Amino acid sequence: MKKGICYVVGAGENCGIDFQPAKEDFVIAADAGLSYLEQAGIRADLVIGDFDSLSARPQHHNVVALRTEKDDTDMLAAVREGIREGYLDFYLYCGTGGRMDHTLANLQVLAFLAESGRQGFLMDRDSVMTVITDRKIAFDRIASGYVSVFSYSEKAEGVCLQGLKYELDHAVLTNTFPLGVSNEFVGRESSISVDSGTLLIVFPRGEIGSIRNAGR
Repeated sequence: MKKGICYVVGAGENCGIDFQPAKEDFVIAADAGLSYLEQAGIRADLVIGDFDSLSARPQHHNVVALRTEKDDTDMLAAVREGIREGYLDFYLYCGTGGRMDHTLANLQVLAFLAESGRQGFLMDRDSVMTVITDRKIAFDRIASGYVSVFSYSEKAEGVCLQGLKYELDHAVLTNTFPLGVSNEFVGRESSISVDSGTLLIVFPRGEIGSIRNAGR
């Protein structure tokens, strides 16, 4: 497995591309995400999609062309390519806004990554969404800001929230009651974990660098 980050840039709303890939990272453009990368001056290592958003096959040295009628979204197909390259951590950009069904599909991509022992982060304008399954995620000290925790599976058991304003100890969350919405960071090291089930976590985008460990 590779230690770098696989960045995937989709064709949704461009809420800001704020990364500069390191040598060990891998950058994938999903369809019109190529245009966003070009505007940001970032070179794509791979371009993949059915190119309905670009309207034509791009001139690039590494292109994977997909059929228009397919089961995988362009974003999921891009993530599968990153998995084949050996990456565990995925940062997904331009995957929200626009059509709500596309945003929901990308949340399912996060769940797909979590259930396979990987970690994905979906960047929105002011927040980041991530999903964990049967594991823990920890944060350095964050002075303030909201963090929300939802059960993505029907039921999430053994949920522990530590170091936040409202703590839980081996609680059960369900996907029909938003008990974990609008918790708060309070300047302490904090963690969120689940023994059995899948959690969707939303926190401020500016705190993506505060993640201390993803519990692998």
